[in-house]
Amino acid sequence: MSVDPQQASVRLTDDELRTLDAHWRAANYLSVGQIYLMANPLLTEPLRPEHVKPRLLGHWGTSPGLNLVYTHLNRVIRDRDLNALCVWGPGHGGPAVVANSWLEGSYTETYPDVTRDGAGMARLFKQFSFPGGIPSHVAPETPGSIHEGGELGYALSHAYGAAYDNPDLLVACVIGDGEAETGPLAASWHSNKFLDPVHDGAVLPILHLNGYKIANPTVLARIPEPELDELLRGYGHDPIHVTGDDPAAVHRAMAEAMDTALDRIAAIQRAAREEAAGERPRWPVIVLRTPKGWTGPAQVDGLPVEGTWRAHQVPLSAVRDNPEHLRQLERWLRSYRPGELFDEQGAPRHDVLTWIPDGPRRLGATPHANGGLLLRELPLPALESYAVAVDKPGTTLHEPTGVLGELLEELMRSTAGRRDFRLVGPDETASNRLQAVYGASGKAWQAQTLQVDEHLDRHGRVMEILSEHTCQGWLEGYLLTGRHGLFSCYEAFVHIVDSMVNQHIKWLRVTRRLPWRAPIASLNYLLTSHVWRQDHNGFSHQDPGFVDHILSKSPEAVRVYLPPDANTLLSVADHVLRSRDYVNVVVAGKQPCFDWLTLDQARAHCARGAGIWDWAGTENGTREPDVVLACAGDVPTQEVLAAAQLLRRHLPELAVRVVNVVDIARLMPSGEHPHGMSDFEYDGLFTADRPVVFAYHGYPWLIHRLAYRRTGHQHLHVRGYKEIGTTTTPFDMLVSNDCDRYRLVMDVIDRVPGLAVRAAAVRQRMEDVRLRHHDWIRVHGTDLPEVADWAWDG
Repeated sequence: MSVDPQQASVRLTDDELRTLDAHWRAANYLSVGQIYLMANPLLTEPLRPEHVKPRLLGHWGTSPGLNLVYTHLNRVIRDRDLNALCVWGPGHGGPAVVANSWLEGSYTETYPDVTRDGAGMARLFKQFSFPGGIPSHVAPETPGSIHEGGELGYALSHAYGAAYDNPDLLVACVIGDGEAETGPLAASWHSNKFLDPVHDGAVLPILHLNGYKIANPTVLARIPEPELDELLRGYGHDPIHVTGDDPAAVHRAMAEAMDTALDRIAAIQRAAREEAAGERPRWPVIVLRTPKGWTGPAQVDGLPVEGTWRAHQVPLSAVRDNPEHLRQLERWLRSYRPGELFDEQGAPRHDVLTWIPDGPRRLGATPHANGGLLLRELPLPALESYAVAVDKPGTTLHEPTGVLGELLEELMRSTAGRRDFRLVGPDETASNRLQAVYGASGKAWQAQTLQVDEHLDRHGRVMEILSEHTCQGWLEGYLLTGRHGLFSCYEAFVHIVDSMVNQHIKWLRVTRRLPWRAPIASLNYLLTSHVWRQDHNGFSHQDPGFVDHILSKSPEAVRVYLPPDANTLLSVADHVLRSRDYVNVVVAGKQPCFDWLTLDQARAHCARGAGIWDWAGTENGTREPDVVLACAGDVPTQEVLAAAQLLRRHLPELAVRVVNVVDIARLMPSGEHPHGMSDFEYDGLFTADRPVVFAYHGYPWLIHRLAYRRTGHQHLHVRGYKEIGTTTTPFDMLVSNDCDRYRLVMDVIDRVPGLAVRAAAVRQRMEDVRLRHHDWIRVHGTDLPEVADWAWDG
């Protein structure tokens, strides 16, 4: 439906219209002031060049539309006593959200020096996009925000993540028409097929079409309205259109649109919760069309600005140097009639504050935007109930993620009543051997079901959609509003969310410096179906580089774990699920893997992060090792132990130390990462002058980058994935990348002084096996029997 601004039902009285418009004008005035002014905030004297900032930064174009939305959300929140949160997709509209937070008082409560008067207004203006101040976009520093201004494309998935398992929460989501062109946003429209109207809150998308991006028109603003309607209806929404540029008419139309949308939402929830309605509902969406840079300068230097792309950032760019620009800026600011909006001390007048909600109902004060305030400890079960028995290392095998799945099933069951834990992943829960969770919760699904379907559940908390972007956005929104979760993904395809995790890490780093932001549950990745066991899918599924990406980010916020077996995975999972304010990456296999450590040993080893497996080496504590065999990752660990076994058999006089690394950050210096080792610790573990042959799960140069400052770096030789892959056998993946046990033995012989001549025959035997392997797999299609049937006999 369209709400014609000229013919809208008059639901607002003239007094209500006047007070709504006063609030909107005040927010617009404050938005312009933040972009331009560093003095004279109330225009108590004529505007002079020195009142204007020397560098003009910010985005005006989207701000008046955001101010309109904020104003009208205030009205319905107060009128209906709603519990609400808003995700501001056009994040560069920071001036608008900050302005509204200041008007409602939540900004001053958060930052007491920015008082709600003339002096505070001066601070508010000067700090905006100013050294030592605040960013120009909606940021962690902004009260009420869970969405960073640089996160273009993720607003709607964040909004749905916030709404899941929050049955009393309305999440409004403003989507910019530039953002609406992105792939992540396009996929996230399907989130309504996973929204349970019984246990979840509601999301009200507000598609704000102001027509332009930085310099180009936007697609959805230029297609005919019937075509846009068909698109939104195809996504499962009933659109409500508000279009216009006359403030009074738009206020009336927007009020009617808001009331209509919220009436529909209330009816949907009532039908689901009281009448057990089973049909998937069609949720409302508001399409708001207003001019870009509305109420700003119509023309500048003879060129049209309002309603064009020229209004995107700073419409008047030469205010200090161009007297006409300065006069235009003053006329623009005074057009809002600030004397009607603020008293002589600069405090907002009564009319401006009429519709401000009370206390935590204010959008800037909702605890849902500071989720750590709502966070509860997870009822994690005791690991002893799920640990595998290990009487002797390397004699039994388990699927590590399968073992973890049993623990997650119990966690799902124990959180069924409180509904604050979700497992998300792109269609891979069962593929990643976590299917045990279906015993406690099915997969969330509101669309059509067929008899052949399995584990679909209208109230499920396992979430699968073949869009890594949407999974990431859901989980981020869920965590930021005070809940817990785990993201399971194929290792190669988690790269799709590289830019999203960048923003989340930046968010965490900033919030750690904001004492009013309470810690939230960590964002936990479980990466499996990994590079060494993608022999069947081939090269396209082989990429272990997400770890490199993560470890290049803020050390205080990132952690990477490579547990070598089932019990260490349980210990790591228990740790990361209890942690706060981190991005944790756990890489673990789903294929049968040897069990090396008992639960107690696994806990101790994980606490150390890296340690000597004395039972695997031959140094016996009587002398320094001749060589260190190091490993990180489940498959490299097996290859190192197989290599150690070969060295014991063929070179029994060699003193070999075996070191396993679970926590990759341990390799970094202690001054560069909180988990890093001191040089003293590192040299004690790896030695300062002996050869180290390191078999690593991923790209070998990462280990060199982490350890390049160590004393013994020149003795460090790393084997790992070298971007050589195809469809082949599991062991051939290792041979192709020179990370197999025979190559590791050859590396030891090549690097330990004196062995090159003395052990030449052993080296030749190792090379012969590699050559025999090459011929064998091409005839039999399977790995050599001595590899396929290998077990630890130490």
